[in-house]
Amino acid sequence: MKVLLLNGSPRKEGNTSMALGQVAEILEAEGIETVNMWIGNEPVRGCIGCGACAQKGRCVFHDSLYEEILAVLDAGVDALVVGTPVYFAGPNGSLCAILDRIFYSAGDRLAWKPAAGISVCRRGGASASFDRLNKYFAINNMPIAGSQYWTIAYGRAPGEVASDGEGMQTLRAMARNLAWMMRTAATEQHPAAEEPRQRTNFVR
Repeated sequence: MKVLLLNGSPRKEGNTSMALGQVAEILEAEGIETVNMWIGNEPVRGCIGCGACAQKGRCVFHDSLYEEILAVLDAGVDALVVGTPVYFAGPNGSLCAILDRIFYSAGDRLAWKPAAGISVCRRGGASASFDRLNKYFAINNMPIAGSQYWTIAYGRAPGEVASDGEGMQTLRAMARNLAWMMRTAATEQHPAAEEPRQRTNFVR
């Protein structure tokens, strides 16, 4: 089994990376392979709502970040963990830009696979960021791995997050839960859609 760990921070080796590393340590101890990806610190193109991905099965833009993530998904992963720093009480904008495109164009590669979001902040906004990340999973039929608390960790200076004992413990508990969910999902058939998809626009 394999998990994609997506680092949504512009700092490759910062607190978000350290939080994801704590998750990776537990998953690897559980015998689960981890694939670590960093979104980088270059501009990330956002979704323009063209709808072409519905026909093409992929985004019309071919930037390297999108291609790298899509290649990992096409190769097959069994779960997804996304980590983000908190900016103005929300996730990194570049992370949201790539997640919008991935979930619109390649959500079928992730549907029914367990997921978890991690937010790292200095002081406030972590729960709003956590909520935003989980919305990607919840709209895509992805079971969300819980823990003993929300998967939030605190730290500002590089490495400071390691001092958040409760935060790190919460991430370890989530990782164990995620491993359990992955093993369960591997032996169970997900529910089949029993009704045609309905889309209602709230327009009068």
